[in-house]
Amino acid sequence: MSDITAGYIHNNEATHQYFYANDPVLLDAPIYIYYESNNPQYRQKIYFGTPRQYLNQIYRDRGYGNLTQSRNITLLDIKHADVNGDGTIDNIYLFGNKPEGTGEFADQITLVIQDGLSNKTTTVNLQYNAGYNARLFLGDFSKDSVADILISIDTGGSGGYGIFYVYSFKDNNLQEMFNVEKYNTEYKFIVNYEDFYKVSIGNPQLNVLFTIDISNKGGEYLSQYYNEDGKLKQPVKGEVLALAALYPIVTNEKSNSYDLLAIQRIIGTTNSDTLGYVENLLTWDGTKFISSRLSVAILGTNLIAHY
Repeated sequence: MSDITAGYIHNNEATHQYFYANDPVLLDAPIYIYYESNNPQYRQKIYFGTPRQYLNQIYRDRGYGNLTQSRNITLLDIKHADVNGDGTIDNIYLFGNKPEGTGEFADQITLVIQDGLSNKTTTVNLQYNAGYNARLFLGDFSKDSVADILISIDTGGSGGYGIFYVYSFKDNNLQEMFNVEKYNTEYKFIVNYEDFYKVSIGNPQLNVLFTIDISNKGGEYLSQYYNEDGKLKQPVKGEVLALAALYPIVTNEKSNSYDLLAIQRIIGTTNSDTLGYVENLLTWDGTKFISSRLSVAILGTNLIAHY
């Protein structure tokens, strides 16, 4: 087994991901630190155990037992930034259990924050912790010049839903800034087909109404719901699905901070019938994310010349 120096493991993000996500056998490689000095008394080689021993401590802290008892536990992602504001770079990990033969799927997905100064770890157990392609993004969403933590997980399936959380860890104080379930509860919409080939999307609590023209859907589609005079045959409902994407975007380059763009898909009577998207620009107001711009985007059609 090749020696792995502690500094090499700590400082190279790509090496972290390769060693632990793609070649877990290296979790049991020995860690040595070589001390160079002109004084022979201090010139020595010291053994510091294995990466698995250090990860075991993290897993004991979060109640999963030892990594040696959970061979499918995998490092899903790792990022580095100062998230507590003390001026030292911290290590942010996403761990998860990846059963064999499930591809990118993982469950028991857990956030671990390691203080770069003290090496103390803080474990965050997610309410919804299973899905695909779990990943991290670190950026300042709270406009306080300290990086926050965005977790994104794809749920898979035809609905295209996502799981999203945003945390602040300023001054080592964990604060949940965004929770996908709370968002889905707040941003529910009523979708109704209307006479003359229209679809309305409304939310009474938010006092907002959008209207989509579906007259370009074609005769075969429209004849399912409309009479020849453009009147509905019977009431027809669509749906705005749960949150599908949450993108960090820069709206003010001078502030070097981020807002969030939340996207939900609008469908007709079937999941395959996409009518458009609800796009919600979210900005932190000091205590919570608020909607600074709520709009509906529709799909384009072929340009038809009328001359």
